[in-house]
Amino acid sequence: MNWHDTFPISESNSPISYDSGILCLGSCFAEVMGSKLFERKFNALVNPFGTIFNPITLSKTLLNALENTPPSEEDLISEADLILSFEHHSTIRAKTQKEIIELIQSKNQELKSFLQDASHLILTFGTAWVYEKKKTRNIVANCHKQAADLFDKRLLTIHEMTQSLEACISKIKSINPEIHIILTVSPVRHTKDGIPENQLSKSLLRVLCEELTHKFPNSLYFPAYEIMMDELRDYRFYKQDRIHPSEEAEDYIWSRWTAACMSKSTCKKMAEIEKINLELAHKPFNPETDRHQQFLKNLLQKMERLNSEFDFSQEINLVKNQIHF
Repeated sequence: MNWHDTFPISESNSPISYDSGILCLGSCFAEVMGSKLFERKFNALVNPFGTIFNPITLSKTLLNALENTPPSEEDLISEADLILSFEHHSTIRAKTQKEIIELIQSKNQELKSFLQDASHLILTFGTAWVYEKKKTRNIVANCHKQAADLFDKRLLTIHEMTQSLEACISKIKSINPEIHIILTVSPVRHTKDGIPENQLSKSLLRVLCEELTHKFPNSLYFPAYEIMMDELRDYRFYKQDRIHPSEEAEDYIWSRWTAACMSKSTCKKMAEIEKINLELAHKPFNPETDRHQQFLKNLLQKMERLNSEFDFSQEINLVKNQIHF
């Protein structure tokens, strides 16, 4: 009896390789995927402005970077002796308005510079529910625990999401025509909005992705949400909060993603790095034994062999400090 169902996933026509520059933006799932790219030595930039949950803010963040748009002072607030921005995650903070404006402008330049040469842009949409400031009617990226009566909550429409992302992607392609775009709906459940409301939101985001892949030929939809809902449809694949996928689920989605979005030669090289990472994580019972010392020397040789392609300098120094030469 088969207790697990699966489905085919279209393979990318522009697979990721170790020559790729990968920009990951969006929900916390984008950061999960980004961390796996970092661990495997890919050239990636992940959420330089922190987590972004909704498509409108995501689009605005990209356009602000491309157009060098400074933050508006009316979107800056003081909270716990720090300055925060309604347009950004709480990780974007500073002690003064001048410092946070400089920080945001610096991040804008970093994002624009990377985007100009990136081969792949991965956008992960988390929710279509947003909060608007009543005073300005601007959609905020984060309410920063301000009073609820300052905001209105509403559901984005397909039209406004599609219009915003189409304008954004067109702008990106005007400076980087060859960039390949991978769209996905985050498998993280936004149950605080309500279970039916979360499903409605995810459905709208899925339609958004379908609209965008039809509009832009060099784009691909990766079904992370569908994998979670259909292939891993059991609460044992969630963390204790029943919201975020477990580490096992993240690894499974990653394996499906690499099979669809990476070349076979890249996966082979990646397997070498994964093996080195496992050996680096090894905790010996007695690090002084000859056997462990030989293990470290063998590991050092593997990293030095790959160091011309990938930066293992930090790991090499770590291992060298454990070897008794």
